[in-house]
Amino acid sequence: MPRFPRLPWPGRARGRADGQDETARPLGEAPMLPAALLASMRRLELRARRLVATELAGEYRSVFRGFGIEFAEAREYVPGDDVRLIDWNVTARMGSPWVKEYTEERELHVVCAVDISASQLAGRPEQGRRAAAAEVCALLTLSAAYSQDRAGLFTFAGSPERFVPPDKGTRHALRIVREVLDHAPPGSSGTSLAAACDYLGRVLRRRSLVFLISDLLDDGYVRALRDLAQRHEVIAVTLIDPLDEALPDAGIVEVEGIEGSGRVLVDSSDPALRDRYAAAARQRAEARREALSSAGVDEIEVRTDGDAASPVMTYFRRRAAGTQPRERPHGQRAYRARRG
Repeated sequence: MPRFPRLPWPGRARGRADGQDETARPLGEAPMLPAALLASMRRLELRARRLVATELAGEYRSVFRGFGIEFAEAREYVPGDDVRLIDWNVTARMGSPWVKEYTEERELHVVCAVDISASQLAGRPEQGRRAAAAEVCALLTLSAAYSQDRAGLFTFAGSPERFVPPDKGTRHALRIVREVLDHAPPGSSGTSLAAACDYLGRVLRRRSLVFLISDLLDDGYVRALRDLAQRHEVIAVTLIDPLDEALPDAGIVEVEGIEGSGRVLVDSSDPALRDRYAAAARQRAEARREALSSAGVDEIEVRTDGDAASPVMTYFRRRAAGTQPRERPHGQRAYRARRG
């Protein structure tokens, strides 16, 4: 069995993939946060609380009802009962047919798996992938808290970075959000979605609802994602920046490769270059959708130049109404929303 780096839990030293330790910092107990970050946290918290309290929590409860059932009691058989529920041991002991009754296991474990690699820092701090990821996490973790479910956090880059076990409560949910906004630099370079999925598959003992929040700019992760989706419900939240799709006409610009893989000067005023850039972007998007489809994973597309909450809420509404089909390995359907 392959061994993964032992990741820190709240209150332990923050582990790194390279075996080094950083200064111990319990979840959410950061020293003196910048004023701009604190202001951003307050705005995000107020907005998320309002949306969850007025709209999202109800949709969340309608969509995610629990993943299992547990035995409650045995009772005497009555006409119309499913014969498959007959408890033969009790029936033999009592001398008459008895059936098993079950109750739904309502409590969910929700895990936000957040990509914290270098590509997540693209764009302006207040309108980039990190800010969008934090808002999505706020909506999801507060919805879980309002529904008495447990929320956890997993961060990753080129390897697993930090795992915070699911727990209840609004304070815990908001600490997760702050961790996303103010996480330490990753101890690994690049992005490995496969390593992230493999790690979650081993650490999550109980069936969970996993939101994979990333730009998904990676290859070779389909098998690991499919394996994870067979044991847990996985929903991909793809963070899309305008620069992912089109190169602006800005003259000579310096372009950096994905995850800092190199820099080159290009003439963005060249129409042919911009056309090739856009065509390559469309191919990447189609390849991503095909990968998610083959893994049987739904997708929510969140744009950094739009409202991060709208696509999430619309997806929940469509699922609750039965108009958003659950994805299976035969065709991906994503909901996309932009600011009007």
